[in-house]
Amino acid sequence: MPGQRVEAMKVAALQMRSGTDVGRNVETFEAMVREAAAAGAAYVQSPEMTGALMRDRAALRAAIRPAGQDPVALKASALAAELGIHVHVGSTAVAHGDKVANRGFLFGPDGGLVAEYDKIHMFDVDLDNGESWRESATYEPGRETVVAELPCARVGLAICYDLRFPQLFRAQALAGAEMLTVPAAFTRQTGEAHWHVLLRARAIENGAWVVAAAQGGRHEDGRETYGHSLIVDPWGRIVAEADHDEPAVVIADIDVKASVSARAKVPNLQNAREFGVRTVPAPPRPERRAG
Repeated sequence: MPGQRVEAMKVAALQMRSGTDVGRNVETFEAMVREAAAAGAAYVQSPEMTGALMRDRAALRAAIRPAGQDPVALKASALAAELGIHVHVGSTAVAHGDKVANRGFLFGPDGGLVAEYDKIHMFDVDLDNGESWRESATYEPGRETVVAELPCARVGLAICYDLRFPQLFRAQALAGAEMLTVPAAFTRQTGEAHWHVLLRARAIENGAWVVAAAQGGRHEDGRETYGHSLIVDPWGRIVAEADHDEPAVVIADIDVKASVSARAKVPNLQNAREFGVRTVPAPPRPERRAG
């Protein structure tokens, strides 16, 4: 019957290697969405910066468009309607005043926009070997997290560096999200160190599915991303993975009952308590006696 909740769904995470040519990236995105839909996926997620990965800020600004004219979003809407599926553009850069928004779009089977989300946490870091990033110089951060209702699950939207802020995902879980999403372009350096453990931790501590489509490999602008797109169950088990950095379509079946079961076994969402923090100063050092 219309409006009835579906408990199980096949989902796909697209592992891409977006370059600097938006048109070519859109073509690759379309081919991968069609491949996922042909395999039965009812929800397809692409990685962060699906439309283009560019270090050159001037070139990026020249290539992007406002959200209503963005070629990735327009193609995703058309594909969702044609294929009768949910298409989640993990993110793409869109014009946003004098800055840029790193924005995700979720389209429904009628092609309509279900939700959009602007990345909240900016990747402003200085890593080893001289690797440095300042997203806040280009991008305007978002100000609210988003949970969208799908027929099979309530879905929390996030992007890449958001993964390191567990309070965002806890807020989504408390708002009812049973599936958390982390489309990303993790650097190789940070991915090798933290990608798997952080995604599994977010799944475990929230009793939720996690779907994380990633960029992978060496890109035209010279950066390297880690790949290893993952789908993790609410018990923290990896149920599907692209165990490399090459383009790939990763597919798994998710069942909301697994989230219900995990939260019943470890009800930490209900057991959480408010608390304060008391800092205890070090005791004074005893005076040394002469002689």
